[in-house]
Amino acid sequence: MSGVQQLEVPEHDAGQRLDRWFKRLFPHIAHGKVEKLLRTGQLRVDGKRAKGSFRLEAGQTVRIPPLPDPSEVKAKASQRNQNKLVEWVLYEDDDLVAINKPAGLAVQGGSKTTQHIDGMLPEGHRLVHRLDRDTSGVLLIAKSAAATKWAGRAFQSRRAEKVYWGVTNGVPRPLSGEIAGYMAKGELDNRFGNIHMGKEVMMAVRHGTQNAKHARTLYQAVATAGAKAAFVVMMPLTGRTHQLRLHMQILGAPLAGDPKYMTDRPLPGGLDKTLHLHARSLSIPRDGKPHLTITAPLPAHMTKAFALFGFDEADPEVNWDELV
Repeated sequence: MSGVQQLEVPEHDAGQRLDRWFKRLFPHIAHGKVEKLLRTGQLRVDGKRAKGSFRLEAGQTVRIPPLPDPSEVKAKASQRNQNKLVEWVLYEDDDLVAINKPAGLAVQGGSKTTQHIDGMLPEGHRLVHRLDRDTSGVLLIAKSAAATKWAGRAFQSRRAEKVYWGVTNGVPRPLSGEIAGYMAKGELDNRFGNIHMGKEVMMAVRHGTQNAKHARTLYQAVATAGAKAAFVVMMPLTGRTHQLRLHMQILGAPLAGDPKYMTDRPLPGGLDKTLHLHARSLSIPRDGKPHLTITAPLPAHMTKAFALFGFDEADPEVNWDELV
């Protein structure tokens, strides 16, 4: 913890907001903490209380109260992250940890993503596979390089079986089967009026299209609510980006709340505008041991949808071999 500091505002910082000036000098202090320092009068200008929007002038003196050093803040943040991960744990052994990833939390970082699962992991832990930011459910993490290697091979060889649950806007036709085809990156158009141009999506394309990849999904609508919605169970046989989301759209019933793969059909009333896609279970082979199968309970927004439409949360019996 530092002591009290009295910092003079240099000429090149004149005109800056107090809160932004402070944040630039002390980026490890959270915004909420800065607001508290201002509210309680610990952060002052020329001995007087000031609001965050106060415009500084050259030569003014800003009182900086005692602050924790960056390493201390980082340690506390790391502990908070690990506490969150513990809350989400579904399974753990000497090699693996499986968590129930919340919808809306990215798995890895990007240019505009600062909070993500990868950044929350303890040292030595590694992601085995990925889920979309808006998809909830089973996410597997390895505790060592060796565990990452053998678990990763299971995914690459398609010996790891993933089952997803979704609630669709409309009912897929046919109600069950296999959907397969080629897909490649493209951009959203403005067909439905409420889509922003230029957003990257996956699109169905012909074989031979540049960068096209083949995708296969088995699916079954195990329950429907008239023509409004369906409870669909899906097993991807390949692991393409947004594969399930695109395939449900192609079948005429995109996943409810999907902001990219849409329809001109209104979202049924009462549903949250959150992607209704959940990685329900994961089964992975282990050398000399029975397959490990992990199941994740539904998130709140999908539990609400199931109650609204009268869908049963018990795992349905699906004969995947018959759908191939």
